[in-house]
Amino acid sequence: MTRKKSSDPVLELPEVNFSEDGDIRYLHLGTDWIQGSMFLDRPYDIELEYVQRMFGWLLFFPLVEVKGAHAMQLGLGAGTITKFCHKKLKMTCTAIELNPGVLHACRGWFRLPPDDERLRVVLADAAQEIQKDEWRGTVDALQVDLYDEEAAAPVLDSPDFYRQCRELLTEQGCMTVNLFGRSSSYAQSVEKICAAFGEKAVWAFKPTREGNAIVLAQRTASRPSRDALQLVASAIEDQWGLPALKWLKVFKPLTL
Repeated sequence: MTRKKSSDPVLELPEVNFSEDGDIRYLHLGTDWIQGSMFLDRPYDIELEYVQRMFGWLLFFPLVEVKGAHAMQLGLGAGTITKFCHKKLKMTCTAIELNPGVLHACRGWFRLPPDDERLRVVLADAAQEIQKDEWRGTVDALQVDLYDEEAAAPVLDSPDFYRQCRELLTEQGCMTVNLFGRSSSYAQSVEKICAAFGEKAVWAFKPTREGNAIVLAQRTASRPSRDALQLVASAIEDQWGLPALKWLKVFKPLTL
């Protein structure tokens, strides 16, 4: 969740609620659209396929350096990405979320740990927060999943926004972004990302069955061989249980 348009005279945040289906709890923002989920018996695992793919940046990051690296999430959702980075990957985590109700829900219903020396949730407008000097060049993994209660299109999707995202990254850092929505234009979003990062730095997953298309952009473009990616993917599966070998079947460099 992130802001309404800055021209709106009054910021009206949607109500936050949840539902359950079997062993899965879902987060909603006053509608039926799912904003996140959690296994009740495995609260730090990842249930949704597209959220797993948001960790595609691991394919390009030295795995021995993941512990202690800095992950930033724009949009907290149900806290799934933040929890996995903090609990499983042992990273330093910063999450930026506009709606205090979402943070309250994550802490009360979705097992998000309290802030500590490795976890900080910033209640702020992501568009403004990421422009602060303290964040520039500090983020190794930037994960962007910014939707309002209608989930119609990304709320922040401008060329300037993606340029600011690139400025957050370390030289070996990556951004992953969820492009989804009834009113979104995948091709236009990808063009904006390429304008900010350069076409050779952009990779993409095929859409999931639900329509989530994850795009990855590197701060420093690289083209590792398929064999090299296979080795890294196998190590990711062994260490953290993410289906990284399966990713390679639906993940490739962008071609415009």
